[in-house]
Amino acid sequence: MATREASCSCGRLRLTAEGEPVRISICHCYACQQRTGSAFGMQARFPADRVRIEGRGTVYERVSDDGEGRTFHFCPECGGTVYYTTADRPGLIAVAIGAFADRDFPRPTVSVWEERMHPWVGLPVDMEHRD
Repeated sequence: MATREASCSCGRLRLTAEGEPVRISICHCYACQQRTGSAFGMQARFPADRVRIEGRGTVYERVSDDGEGRTFHFCPECGGTVYYTTADRPGLIAVAIGAFADRDFPRPTVSVWEERMHPWVGLPVDMEHRD
C-alpha cells in the first residue's frame, strides 16, 4: 500500500495518506483560483480513516461556488493550504496535490468548473470534463 507525505512550505503542518486516492481532480472555479493564486486548484481525495495529520493548522471556512461548505486547513506560519474537507463528503479529506511535492503523483482524472477555465489551459482529452 502506497504511503504519501504532504506538508506546507515550512513543514509544520503535515499529513500522511495511505493507499491510492479515491479521486484526483482539477477545479477551475474562481474560489480555487483565488485560494491557490494559480489558474486552478488540484486535489486528491482520500478516505479520512487513511489520513494522519500532524501539526497545528488554522481553519478557513467558506461556501463553494456550488453552495457546499468547505473547511480549509492551512499553516499559520507559512500560510500554505495542505488539506480541506467538504460538508457533502464528510468521510473524505482533500489534499492539495502540490503539498505532496511529488512529480510522480498520479495525474488528475476529472476537471470541473471548466466554464471558468483560462482559455490557454490545455488538458488531456481522456479525462472527465465538467462545466
